[in-house]
Amino acid sequence: MKFGIFPMLGGPAATAEFVRGLGPVIEERGFTSVWSAEHVVLFDSQNSSYPYTEDGKPPFEPEDNFLEPFSALSCIAATTTKLRLGTGICILPQRNPVYTAKQVADLDVISGGRFDFGIGVGWLAEEFEALGVPFEHRGSRTNEYIEIAKSLWSDGPSQYDGKYYSLAECHQYPKPIQKPHPPLLIGGESGAAIRRVAEYGDGWFGFNLSPEGTRAGIEKLQPLLAEYGRTMVEMQIYVSPYLLKCDLDTVKQYRDVQVDQLILIASSNNLDDLKRELDKVANELVVPAQNL
Repeated sequence: MKFGIFPMLGGPAATAEFVRGLGPVIEERGFTSVWSAEHVVLFDSQNSSYPYTEDGKPPFEPEDNFLEPFSALSCIAATTTKLRLGTGICILPQRNPVYTAKQVADLDVISGGRFDFGIGVGWLAEEFEALGVPFEHRGSRTNEYIEIAKSLWSDGPSQYDGKYYSLAECHQYPKPIQKPHPPLLIGGESGAAIRRVAEYGDGWFGFNLSPEGTRAGIEKLQPLLAEYGRTMVEMQIYVSPYLLKCDLDTVKQYRDVQVDQLILIASSNNLDDLKRELDKVANELVVPAQNL
């Protein structure tokens, strides 16, 4: 099993010093990947319910808002050589699909083919409203936007005529280094999200999932993959415990349900604290896990 790190990239940690320095700190300690979340705006209060807490309130304040993920990951790409870079997740349906496809390809190029494109449909209706994008039908809009991006990443001219978006024949360069495109890791735990994994994904990004929840999701995914003529051999399973407890026994349980990469939260907002936090994680989880 591989391990990734989901660092703080907002609030007091949103500084040039921290973003430039965290990549080498993570890479030097043997972690596989670094992940960046996305919210363009946050609110003091909203009607939308945060899906990962019992009271529906997010565990962060508006002033903790994250750096835009492609900007942050581009900086981290320039300070590392092996670390994979992932969006965890990019809220695709609230974005322009053509511009996003360009950002994905460019980041893959400047990182030397190290980008993993984590995609989700979002939960914050007020954010969609602020961006002038309908919250309704965001799932089917996401499917179209994935198809548009795949067309733009492929060789030759691109063209698309869909329900939500039309693209006249055009060219977009440079193409991604990874072929046919960077891995698409679909986030979400709903039935629609799991079907999207089966149809479009190279992997599933499960968030705030226990080993039992992960197993249940995989059991839902397997028959859906069969519908599309695919198997689990084609899938990578990435899981972040997020707010859930994660000790060595829990790591073993994730391994036993065939999780390929476990993505752990790092809460430090300065480099000295981050070094200490990651050393502790490496000593207590990563190194011992190699002998499980």
